[in-house]
Amino acid sequence: MKTSIRASGVGRTPWSAPDPPVRLFAQIIGCSPTARSGSRGTRADQGVRPTNRGTALLAVLWLSAALAAIAFAMSVTVRGETDRAATGVDDLRSYYLASAGVEKATMEFLWSAAFGVEKGLIPKGSAYIDYNFPSGIAHVEIIPETAKIDVNKTSLGGLVNLLIALGVDPERALEIGQAIFNWRSPAAPGGALDSYYLSLTPSFLPPHASLEEIEELLLVKGVTPDLFYGTWAPAPAGPAAGRLVWHAGLIDCLTVYGTDDPRVDVNAAEPAVMAAVGVDPAAIAAIVEHRMAYPNDQHLLQFANSVGAGGRLREDGNAIVTFRSTARLRLGNGQLSDMRRTVGAQVKFMVFGSPTPYDVLRWYDTAWSN
Repeated sequence: MKTSIRASGVGRTPWSAPDPPVRLFAQIIGCSPTARSGSRGTRADQGVRPTNRGTALLAVLWLSAALAAIAFAMSVTVRGETDRAATGVDDLRSYYLASAGVEKATMEFLWSAAFGVEKGLIPKGSAYIDYNFPSGIAHVEIIPETAKIDVNKTSLGGLVNLLIALGVDPERALEIGQAIFNWRSPAAPGGALDSYYLSLTPSFLPPHASLEEIEELLLVKGVTPDLFYGTWAPAPAGPAAGRLVWHAGLIDCLTVYGTDDPRVDVNAAEPAVMAAVGVDPAAIAAIVEHRMAYPNDQHLLQFANSVGAGGRLREDGNAIVTFRSTARLRLGNGQLSDMRRTVGAQVKFMVFGSPTPYDVLRWYDTAWSN
């Protein structure tokens, strides 16, 4: 019997299955395993063209894109955190630079008071002084408490006039003025304002006594943070109508450390304070313009009286002064940083012979300077 070569399979290369690693990789990239390169396969396999050619390349490209996106997101996060840390360091350095300005101004002010103007380091009547440190600059404002109105002694009309000068609507100014007057005045319990304070959460009763801290005004009905600390608001009229202008706050105009002298300091009093004590608006404008043109003028009081201040202003403050220091760091290229940090201190200078030359009554880690 003749044996068929075709039937016996002699002369054909037998088909062999791919190795297990090849099958696993094929499953990952989504294609089916094929015969080894040495196998011929069946006629059907030889006549079919593969449809998944390039799948592995696309998978590698997508994987590369995903890794690139992850790397980009991580680099952005790292850069952001680095900038945030650098900003925090600059803020801390600015804080200590501003604090140094307060300390230096305090000591120089004390020296000037002890040895007179001739030997003093701060000129008489100075409203500010600038310091140039190796690491930056500090602009220190000198604000005596005599530049403000005593909140515990001024009349209701004086409070209302001050609020109107600060840009408050007259009707609202009257309500706030009455609330401040009620807060500091003895009154029988059970009034309308007492009921209002009791309805708040948490509730409280007004002391009906003199204010001990100026921040008590934040608890008075109608007094908002913008009104207390100051804010930017559109000018109602004049050449700057429609533009944002700075409105001082009650903290810049009222004090609990007043004196029996109703006059205010001509070098540092806010325009609203001068208006509240009765200075003519034309005289106020002339004084403010003279301050800007001739800073630290030691004859400002004579000029103020010549333009019609009417004896409502004075020179020299009392023993309590607020120093407000604004610092800017010096960069590596010699320019000043755009970051500004302001701190403040309310200092009481003691009489000569006291155990300490001065006491810091209040320290403000975060203050505002226009």
